Amino acid sequence: MDTGHLTYREYAAFAALPLDELARECELQVFRASGPGGQGVNTTDSAVRLTHGPTGISVTARESRSQWQNRRRALRKLREILERRAVPPTPRRATKPTRGSRERRLAGKHRRSEIKRLRQRPAEE
Repeated sequence: MDTGHLTYREYAAFAALPLDELARECELQVFRASGPGGQGVNTTDSAVRLTHGPTGISVTARESRSQWQNRRRALRKLREILERRAVPPTPRRATKPTRGSRERRLAGKHRRSEIKRLRQRPAEE
């Protein structure tokens, strides 16, 4: 599903779900973790990838040799992502530049135009 049209309120609703309900909305994939760990890592499908169906968010956990612990860790990671996206945006306020900043800007433009004017060849009379 496309995540571009979800609002922070919808992410908040998903983040508020209990972990077991959140797990029911996810597609689970298990695979062999790469990296250090030797035979324990090479022989068991302990790494977990969870893809949350409604949002399309995908997380992986491969820290532990236990698939059950990695599943729990992945669910917590997913909840953290949902909670981060559930923060409402800060409202924007229109502002005007101050009188001083406007004057400084114009003074800089005048200095620049004077520098460029002085580069020109003098007028022949």
